[in-house]
Amino acid sequence: MVEEKAKRKYELRQRAGTMDVTHQRITDAAIQLHVTIGPARTTIAGIAALAGVQRHTVYHHFATEDDLITACATRYWTQNPWPATEKWQVIGSARQRLTVVLGELYAFYSGVEPMLANALRDADAVPAVEHALKTYRAYLDDVVLALAEAFPPRASGTVLSAAIRHAVGFRTWQSLVRLNGLAPEDAVQLMAAMVASAHG
Repeated sequence: MVEEKAKRKYELRQRAGTMDVTHQRITDAAIQLHVTIGPARTTIAGIAALAGVQRHTVYHHFATEDDLITACATRYWTQNPWPATEKWQVIGSARQRLTVVLGELYAFYSGVEPMLANALRDADAVPAVEHALKTYRAYLDDVVLALAEAFPPRASGTVLSAAIRHAVGFRTWQSLVRLNGLAPEDAVQLMAAMVASAHG
């Protein structure tokens, strides 16, 4: 009886381990497709084929599209963490803080460009993607706050916040560096000068 119970526990642990591996393989397959073709063009059949499982296995692990995209976003951004905002607080000079933050953000964007570009492009078409992007938008809110608080108060605080939000945006980096061919450091200096001008 004791041996049977021990055997049963071992089999359950083994099955759970197999399910975890399959779950991860499906998630990674979905991430790969999101990066290459985007969430809107990713299909369950495509995920299943890439993961080496049947379609019903994908549905077994992820009952809804929202479940799948949430798992993808969690895993991807855990593997590719955003620059930490806390370390910027010790930089007292507003211009220096701005330069450091933009430099780190722009370098980060260059590494996650395919995923973020596809997600922003497909957000309107796939509600689950828009939901997943709430974390990105909340992060940018924190970045704007971390930069704005380094500047002395001015009557044009709204203009300053708008300038900072524009400077830290992914599409701003993409426009300056990818579309217009600026070197990242030149893009940083250009946006830093724009924000400083907005402060007055």
